[in-house]
Amino acid sequence: MRTTLPWPSLLVLGAATFVTVTAEMLPTAVLPQMSAGLGVPESRTGLLVSAWAAVVVVASFPLVRLVAGRDRRAVIAAALAVLAASSLVTALAPTYEFALAGRTVGAAAVGLLWASANAHTADLVPDAQLGRAVAVVLGGATLGMVLGTPLASLVARAADWRVAFGALAALALAAALAVRLVVAPSPRVPDGATRPDREGPASAPRTAPDAGPGPMLAVTGLVAVLLVGHYGAYTFVTRLVEAPAQALPGGVSGLLLLFGVASAVGVAAAGRFGSRTRAALVVATVATALALAALAALETAPAFVGVAVVALWGVASGAVPPLAQTLVLRLAGPARRDTAGALIPVLFNGGIAVGAALASAAVSAAGVGVLPLPAAALVAATAVGLASGARGRAQQAGATGSPVPVRR
Repeated sequence: MRTTLPWPSLLVLGAATFVTVTAEMLPTAVLPQMSAGLGVPESRTGLLVSAWAAVVVVASFPLVRLVAGRDRRAVIAAALAVLAASSLVTALAPTYEFALAGRTVGAAAVGLLWASANAHTADLVPDAQLGRAVAVVLGGATLGMVLGTPLASLVARAADWRVAFGALAALALAAALAVRLVVAPSPRVPDGATRPDREGPASAPRTAPDAGPGPMLAVTGLVAVLLVGHYGAYTFVTRLVEAPAQALPGGVSGLLLLFGVASAVGVAAAGRFGSRTRAALVVATVATALALAALAALETAPAFVGVAVVALWGVASGAVPPLAQTLVLRLAGPARRDTAGALIPVLFNGGIAVGAALASAAVSAAGVGVLPLPAAALVAATAVGLASGARGRAQQAGATGSPVPVRR
């Protein structure tokens, strides 16, 4: 049994996710400068982020099918190289339309990259180490939010927004080279095939008899609803935390930094739950719902309460992505790993897009104060669904006399 993580491979894959998240959010970091440089309103520049999410949702599955059976390391490296080219096109874009074209190609490459990296991470480690491995790789994505975006903003202010995109192109190329040189290969198992569990005898099943794609799809649907609630509120986080932020050094920026650090803590903690992924996801979901509900009272609450609520929200919501990704990959098993890998970027980008759209409509109709409680209700409903699913599987196993799967 492998007892240590393949750290070089996971760290390089984490660096790749750092680059991809930085690329996705870069227009928000350089919004004023990029808008002025392209001669368009800031609202149009902001659409470069939402358009990115839409392309990831639409392109991920077709591209995964197109490269089925190929070495995932080559796919990831090629996707990073395309991202580098798209970033360079954006850096040199004379008009908004050229920038949009470059971003569209980059988004498609990133959708394929996420799908391939998710599946490859799961194949690199035994099942017992999956949660930790996912947390390491997603740690790069978290750093992209916490460090990548602010650093890009500094570069844009010190030099130019085009320099920020040029630097991103160089980082993407370096990451592509590192993937080819460092990341270890793994056995390939096409969707629909089976493979012995590397943790036990060749005849031993990985967890339990194949239950089909139903459980994986059910959890995916629940997590999608969770993300709609969370990202709906997070879209207007600067407005929701204005009251407690006034009493803090750095104001809203300081509170957002706290949220980012707390999210990183949540990602790190998520890797510590081993086989108890579903239970940990339920706890993180409940804590996220409580934090969202508490946002409704921040206008009149003391500043320290607001800080505590933001910290809780950051830790809980930060733990959700690695826990959800681990659970989806486990339910998929080796036979459906490519499908699960593609579901994950579609799930998260779809949640961001739908959550932001619904929240924007609600704020336009009734103001930002209306957001916390509906968002909390959506997230709480997913906690109930996840917990009910666990009980249902346990009852079914007891009725059939089958052992209850523990690695969920």
